[in-house]
Amino acid sequence: MRMHIEFRHLRTIKTIHEAGGVAKAADILNITQSALSHQIKVLEEQAGVELFVRRSKPIRLSEAGMRLLKSADRILPEIELLQNEFDALRGGRTGRLHIAIECHACFEWLFPVLESFRQAWPDVDVDIRPGLAFDALPALQKEDVDVVISSDPEELDDVTFTPLFDYESVFVCSKQNALSEKPWIAAEDFRGQTLITYPVDRTRLDVFSQLLIPNKVEPDSIRQVELTAVILLLVASNRGISALPDWVVREVKYSSDYVTRPLSENGITRTLYAATRTQDLKKPYLQKLVELAGVEARKLKSSP
Repeated sequence: MRMHIEFRHLRTIKTIHEAGGVAKAADILNITQSALSHQIKVLEEQAGVELFVRRSKPIRLSEAGMRLLKSADRILPEIELLQNEFDALRGGRTGRLHIAIECHACFEWLFPVLESFRQAWPDVDVDIRPGLAFDALPALQKEDVDVVISSDPEELDDVTFTPLFDYESVFVCSKQNALSEKPWIAAEDFRGQTLITYPVDRTRLDVFSQLLIPNKVEPDSIRQVELTAVILLLVASNRGISALPDWVVREVKYSSDYVTRPLSENGITRTLYAATRTQDLKKPYLQKLVELAGVEARKLKSSP
């Protein structure tokens, strides 16, 4: 006959051993003594051996019982740990938070958010994946990532785009550049200029998607630079022009040798979103991330 050991059997063996008797163990386990004795009898019938030496006082485990106790001492803590982890998952205290970022400039903005989040939710596994290297929104739907930071909302089943903040994409050039004299910059002003951008596909850059592509204007050349600070240093040195989110320019003010101007007469205003699976919005740690992201974003926008 094969043994069918349940977790309650392991707890029973361990409790009787520690209590030194069936009566006391029954009280601890909150069951009747007869029910506990019956449970032991059934388990011994399955094992085919006695688990207790009943001739001793107090009752003690047999060699077979000690082997079962050894298993109980190993297995029960693991089960308790697993139960705690499940409780934490149900309570939203732990989980996975993998973030894809479609906004290159947002790396500098997101790190303070994640530092605050880490302190508040230390048991949540956080990871960042540059959404520029793959299709972030399909990855969100397939549950490969949990949050996508994007300024391009789409109508997708079971995906919610939560607005974080509005920003203006602004033109940046050196004070030495003749365009610095203009009150606002038109698409035609980019002709003959070197445009310095982040190293991403042009369709992901507001200056292209919102201004240059619709007006069929191509700059003289494009220079791709990874870091915002380096872009601004090159612009200040009149090595080219750029277009950046307004909060980025305010946050990384390394030089007074460049100026900002609106892109087009009415300016180009965009919204940054946190895209999540709709069913995940109820998770407390995800709600906290969105809250912290909005607070940090508004802080950057209001900085001088």
